Amino acid sequence: MQKQQPDSDNSVHEKRLAIFASGSGTNAEAIMTYFANHPSVSVAALLSNNPNAYALQRAQKFNVPTFVFNRHQFKESHEVLSWLIEKKITHLVLAGFMWLVPDYLVNAYAGRIINIHPALLPRYGGKGMYGMHVHEAVKAAGEKETGITIHLVNERYDEGKILLQARVKLTGTETADEIAAKVHELEYRHYPDVIEKWVRNS
Repeated sequence: MQKQQPDSDNSVHEKRLAIFASGSGTNAEAIMTYFANHPSVSVAALLSNNPNAYALQRAQKFNVPTFVFNRHQFKESHEVLSWLIEKKITHLVLAGFMWLVPDYLVNAYAGRIINIHPALLPRYGGKGMYGMHVHEAVKAAGEKETGITIHLVNERYDEGKILLQARVKLTGTETADEIAAKVHELEYRHYPDVIEKWVRNS
């Protein structure tokens, strides 16, 4: 049987994004808003490993189809890939997605999976370093700056090619929540724009 592969033909005018999100989905909403009336890029699906993720409700506001999967469907079968191919998805966008992407999916979408990390990689990256865990670690270390890293995804946590880093100064008096708020501002400002440029060239 022929191995399933998504369409990667650059001659296809419309680029169709699938967002993967595990939680609230604020970045996902920023991305859906940004591309809502885009002439050549659309958010065609939102997928989650969490049936209670608020990101799923955000997607409904944009009439974006959703798909909830479990660990077996994601890690041990190709059900998720089959659904992406059925929806003609060309690029994958991770937006607060907590699971490591399995090799088969990385290979199927080689160079076409992007992620945002709430710190300046390679610091504060790797397994277990997500969300408030990152900001608490930055606070505990007394860092004078933090930021975001937007990078391509490979088979290891937070080790793909870096596309952009943006920084914000810290005074040392911020709480972890205040650090998170500063980082979120960077995420909403930069992630959709970087996605647009990346999609155009991949």
